Amino acid sequence: MTPNRDGASALFPVAAIAPATLSADNTPDAIDVRGYQSATLNLSIGVGGITFTGSNKIEFVLTHSDDGVTYTAVTDDDVIKDALAPATITSGIVRALTAAHAAATLQELGYIGGKGYLKLLADFSGTHGTGTPVSAVVVRSNAALKGVA
Repeated sequence: MTPNRDGASALFPVAAIAPATLSADNTPDAIDVRGYQSATLNLSIGVGGITFTGSNKIEFVLTHSDDGVTYTAVTDDDVIKDALAPATITSGIVRALTAAHAAATLQELGYIGGKGYLKLLADFSGTHGTGTPVSAVVVRSNAALKGVA
C-alpha cells in the first residue's frame, strides 16, 4: 500500500475568525484541539481600514482552556513565536496592529500549550470608522488517534 503523500489527509482546519471586514471585536468560538498533537494558527489580515496607532489598534488575543469553560491567556511558553510576535506575550496578545498595515499578510503561529480548547479574539481599541479584513484558521494536525476529525 502506498502511503498518503498529500498533506490534506492529515490536516483538520477550523475557522477561528470567519472571513469578514471587522471594525469591532469578534465573538470568539471555542476551537477543540483535543486529540491532536499539533495546532497552528493562520491569521490573514487585509489592508488596515485605518492607520493603526498605539490607541487605535487591533490586538489578537489567544486564550486556552482545559475544560472549554474557564479560559486563560497564553504566555510565551504556549506558542512558537515568529518575527511578528511581540517580544513578550502578555495578556495573551499574540499580534498587535499598532502601525500602518498597508499590505495584506498571512501570519502563522504555532500553539504548543497542551490545553484542549482555544479561542482567538480580535480586540479593537479606539476608533475604527472603516473595517479591516480579517480571518483566522486553526489547523489541527497529527491526530493522536486515527479517525479524529
